[in-house]
Amino acid sequence: MNEINPSPEQRRIRRVALGDFVHRSARRFAGRTAVVDGALRLNYAELDARSSRFAHHLLQQIGSGKQVGMLCLNSADMVVAYNGIHKSGNVWVPVNVRLDAETIAYILRHAEVAAVVVDEAFMAMPALAQVLRDLAVPLILTMAAAPVDGATPLAQAEHGHSAELPEIAIDSEQSALIMYTSGTTGRPKGVVHSHASVAASVMGNMAGLSVTEQDVFSGVLPLFHCAQHCLVATVHAAGGCVVLLRGFVPEEVRDSITREHYTVFTGLPMMYGALLADPAFRAPSLRLAMYAMAPIPKPLIAQIAERMTANVMLATGQTEMYPGTMTFRPLDHPDLDANYWGSSLAHNETAVMDDEGRLLGEGQPGEIVHRGANAMLGYFKDPEATAAAQRFGWHHTGDLGMWGPHGQMMFLDRKKDMIKSGGENVASVKVEAVILAHPGVAGVGVIGVAHPRWIEAVCAFVVKKPGAELDEETLLAHCRQHLGGFEVPKLIRFIEQLPATSTGKVQKHVLRKQFEALAKEAWAAETR
Repeated sequence: MNEINPSPEQRRIRRVALGDFVHRSARRFAGRTAVVDGALRLNYAELDARSSRFAHHLLQQIGSGKQVGMLCLNSADMVVAYNGIHKSGNVWVPVNVRLDAETIAYILRHAEVAAVVVDEAFMAMPALAQVLRDLAVPLILTMAAAPVDGATPLAQAEHGHSAELPEIAIDSEQSALIMYTSGTTGRPKGVVHSHASVAASVMGNMAGLSVTEQDVFSGVLPLFHCAQHCLVATVHAAGGCVVLLRGFVPEEVRDSITREHYTVFTGLPMMYGALLADPAFRAPSLRLAMYAMAPIPKPLIAQIAERMTANVMLATGQTEMYPGTMTFRPLDHPDLDANYWGSSLAHNETAVMDDEGRLLGEGQPGEIVHRGANAMLGYFKDPEATAAAQRFGWHHTGDLGMWGPHGQMMFLDRKKDMIKSGGENVASVKVEAVILAHPGVAGVGVIGVAHPRWIEAVCAFVVKKPGAELDEETLLAHCRQHLGGFEVPKLIRFIEQLPATSTGKVQKHVLRKQFEALAKEAWAAETR
């Protein structure tokens, strides 16, 4: 068979490009509501037109193939802007706005952004405004009526441009986004995904979750994280609707579920507990209740099934393997405990591997690994970390697991000491570095301890330098200056000595064993 070298026209016919999803849904469902943001409702025709206009603005201002940073909370403007970035062939770089200004500055500089889309409210924060001024790149303001410090409101950027989809070359395997994830080192790593890898996840989610144009999805998790973004991209590819909220306030979420007739709600376990704390709350319109980040106790699963929907599902994934990767329906497996992750969605494959690259069978613990079209291209400007994560031809998650009965994956533990707190990843070594920078600290060990609200709470066990006058509040104030709010320890305890190996490495498993009961007593005291 002769090799076929496709022409640019042939590549355009076959391309996979994220901006095309909204465009195609607009052709099918022009008047159907795509986004609800408070009183604002955008239909598909409006979302398609606005995002195309912004794409043309970007092409005029910075061209194509550049990185565009984004500092936004959930809004219709944010959805318009990131779809415009995709349509222009530029690379979307969403940044976690809960991070401290120093880390945000590092990410934007490391990503080499050529422009930044930012909520007007963040321009009023002196430290963040200074970061943006120092970048000296064009700024586009979301949720703004007038320019601020030379930044252009999104509506003004859209004005006068064509509403037609830009006719530019976009290769399916070119970078579509760089999403920074907290690692076990002090600096976040930039995870690079192609249009094709994210699209693979979108298609797999559509099939695995049975998403149609009739669906109304929740948008309460932040869009700068991969989970909420991928769900919104999925529902928009299907022609459904997403209802955006800028934070989790139980009363507001209950009202929104009832008013907008959600069919799919996705939240953290503590969100379900807060919603169901109102004994009168019911959600008869729901067909699927998804949760992530942590197991849900069986009594709460039973409440969800009784008062929301019996179709309850855990979904897992990673920034590196665009979510979802696996799903688990606890009510279908009442004999299995809450730490099961289930089985793979159709667009990727999961295995358990030992340190030599051998795949393991049922009952054999090892590292959970994945491969599939939703895998990242790699870590931005970090070939060594990329090679390490992709050795043996699989993506290595850093999580330990074991195949259980009926082909269900059981999660055992994390290989490294990442803390999952309130839906955010917290690198324990980053918190330790900040605490060690205080002149009164001789040593510190930071661990995550199970918490009824935060999933895990960041806990720091600190050894003072001899003669140092240091109390908990002083050290917390120091942490607040240098860490994001979710990274600041929920508990600080001063101890005489850290458990350590002969080489001086802190034995965190010993710390957990010694102090877990103390931390749980503190959580119990909070609820009294």
